[in-house]
Amino acid sequence: MPSPRRAGPTADPAPGMPIARTRRAQLMQFAAHPDDDLYFMNPDTQRMLDAGVPLVSVYVTAGEHTGRNRVAGMPETPPDRAAYSSARHQGLRQAYATLLGLDMFAPWQKGVVTLHGGRRAEIDTLVHNGRRVELIFLNLPMHTSRRYMALPALWHDRALELRAHLSAGSPVDRSDTYDHDQLVDVLVGLLDRYRPTVVQTLDPDPDIQLSDEATRKRDSEQPGYSDHGDHTAVACFSWEALIRWVAGTARSGGTIPAFVATAFRGYYNRHWPKNLPPQVLKEKAGHLVPYGGDPSWECGNPSGCGDYGVGGDRPLTNKKGWVRATHHRWPGTGPAVVTRPDGRLDAYGVLGLRAVRWRETERGSGLWGEPEDLGGGPLAPALGSATLPDGRVLLFGVRFAALGGHGGPNRREVVLLEQRSPGGPFLAWRGLGNPERGDDRGRRIGVPVAVTARDGRVHLFVRDADKGVSTRVREADGDWSAWRVLEGGVEVQDGLNAVVDGSGRIHVLAAGRESVAHWIDGRLADPLPLAGDPVSAVPAARGVGVYYRRPADKALLSSASGGNASFDGYGPVAAAADADGTVLLGRDLRGRIQLRRGGRLWTRTQGAAPVQAAALCLVPGGPGGPGGPVAVGLGADAHPWLWRPVAAPQL
Repeated sequence: MPSPRRAGPTADPAPGMPIARTRRAQLMQFAAHPDDDLYFMNPDTQRMLDAGVPLVSVYVTAGEHTGRNRVAGMPETPPDRAAYSSARHQGLRQAYATLLGLDMFAPWQKGVVTLHGGRRAEIDTLVHNGRRVELIFLNLPMHTSRRYMALPALWHDRALELRAHLSAGSPVDRSDTYDHDQLVDVLVGLLDRYRPTVVQTLDPDPDIQLSDEATRKRDSEQPGYSDHGDHTAVACFSWEALIRWVAGTARSGGTIPAFVATAFRGYYNRHWPKNLPPQVLKEKAGHLVPYGGDPSWECGNPSGCGDYGVGGDRPLTNKKGWVRATHHRWPGTGPAVVTRPDGRLDAYGVLGLRAVRWRETERGSGLWGEPEDLGGGPLAPALGSATLPDGRVLLFGVRFAALGGHGGPNRREVVLLEQRSPGGPFLAWRGLGNPERGDDRGRRIGVPVAVTARDGRVHLFVRDADKGVSTRVREADGDWSAWRVLEGGVEVQDGLNAVVDGSGRIHVLAAGRESVAHWIDGRLADPLPLAGDPVSAVPAARGVGVYYRRPADKALLSSASGGNASFDGYGPVAAAADADGTVLLGRDLRGRIQLRRGGRLWTRTQGAAPVQAAALCLVPGGPGGPGGPVAVGLGADAHPWLWRPVAAPQL
């Protein structure tokens, strides 16, 4: 008989919890299959490894699939799931050896780690020049005995129990069983063991994507959604574990773990413009070559030297194109940065799945105090913000209102935190509902983006389940309108941008499938050329200046200059206008933060490794502190950093 369904962790919006203090960095990532991290999380993972951040990577399934390690042009061999799983693990060891700058056949230390409930898993460790990688293989099966996909079934069915595979050559010699709650408990135990400051997962809420059956099977997607079913299930298990980890420490009187969470799109990459320029793509795809391996290699693993169907040039020639893009599930523009009445900066972000505020210790110091818990959790990683005419701040987030397997509710809602007075405390969190009807469609919404109009009204925009844009308006007296859909019927990616131009008109821009969609006061305007990433805009006297990169292009396209701006790199950019013209902030081709102002270019080369996007803020000068553009972001140590490249050395 199945055990009773354990109640899912519930939202805890109350503020004031103590937050753990740490300045060490630790990256932890959860993947369904060997290679998910290489396809979907890189180059982010590599950038942190390059900065010396230690990594623990957890693989939930054995990756055994049919047990056939296919070699192009060669006869098929009999299925051997234990050997194929072992070969894929060897491929991961080869790939991560090259990520650390070693020969792909560098020796690893293999061992066994004891998990929650006495379960055991293989752990492989490689250390080089102070940098450390640990790979943990839970080895749950990809299919049940009835050929159902095992992990999606385990997420929904409380009567199901899965028995782990034994990979050939593994030091683990006993096969353990897992039910739904036991898997969550194992993941929570690993989180508590390593206490990561950065957590990377797959996408728990993939886009609705309707394809004919032949196309769906060819693309290895689950019915109705743009991702593999295992990716979604493991992402849901991972986020349930994160929520339980935070809730458990709160209940026991401990401190909220200080970590930044990031989720990555999966097979979504197949359907949208690719965003990695050739230099970055070559580097990313290059690490899939040692993962794929070759049967002629002498790697020391009798079961195989990689996942042969992925080796050679196949990552780049595969028509699905997964490797050619890296998309965050909840793309943000960095912390929300506000200048207080006394000139100091406040930065708002999500830490430990909760909203927090950091305050600059002295005006112009660039030093931050400890995070102040504002509650609201559990929240998705990115916040939207707007400032009212009187200086008060509004924060918007997406809350995991419910996340439970076993057929329990799985619900998201848009939430609001409103400041009582400029620079002061906040009112209680308030729910703003969801532009979608039904929990399943409601899971597909994006990051809230807001802007304050000249009349004091706040316009809130959210990407919806149909990949359009829905909006809601806060009147000057604080009342909110109902949700409505912007006209047009176009499909766009998340990462909306909203600005007010010099004449008071509201512009909303979003990267779409075939062009950049542009709304002016709610009406669809002429489209702009196609973009690979979210779009940035700067208000002008009549209209906006728009900045972004075309798909797979390192050059920055500028509508203001009528062509390309000198700002090579990858990913989205932030833009703002000051007396010297447009200021640009983004990443260079090596992933470093760079800033361009007045024809000069600065590059951030020191400090904590940046996580996600950085915010661009123009600070007014005057007595007590320097002015000029500053960049504010979160580091891999879960602490904010401030970079003032123009007026002072970076911090």
